[in-house]
Parts: sequence; structure tokens; C-alpha cells
Amino acid sequence: MGATIITTEDLREFKMELLDDIKQLLQDQNGQANKKWLKSNEVRALLGISPGTLQNLRINGTLPYTKVGGVLYYEYHEIMQVLEKNKIHNRL
Repeated sequence: MGATIITTEDLREFKMELLDDIKQLLQDQNGQANKKWLKSNEVRALLGISPGTLQNLRINGTLPYTKVGGVLYYEYHEIMQVLEKNKIHNRL
């Protein structure tokens, strides 16, 4: 097998492609969740809330959900809408 010479330009090009791929992955994860539907434990982790608080959000109608069998599911975009709707802008 013959030797292949790698130039500085080859390394620079590889670095740029790798950075572009990493940026794309980060945008996909930060822009929107990879999953459309989240289970209760995922919602609690996302919002940093207890099971009781999540139950209260369901009961008072703040957070819409779907129940299939015994499992509760929440739509990611609806969670984000609730956060945006309840955003408080303080003026100094």
C-alpha cells in the first residue's frame, strides 16, 4: 500500500468540515428537541420540577398532555409555548 501525503490545506479543510458538522448537531439539539413527544420524567428533567409540580401543571390546565395506556406524553413545542407565554419582562 502506498503512502499518502497529507498537506496542511487537507488538515484545514478537514477541520472546517468537522466544525460544520458539530455546529449542525448543536443547532439541531438546541433549536428543538430531537423527539416530538416527551414522557413525564423527561419533562421534569427539562423543566427542573418535581412530580407533584408536573401534576399540578396538568391539573390546572397549564400544560397539555396525552395519555396512552398508563403513560403521559407532552409535546415539546407546547412546553416551549407555555414557557414563552409565561415569560415575565421586568423593566428597570
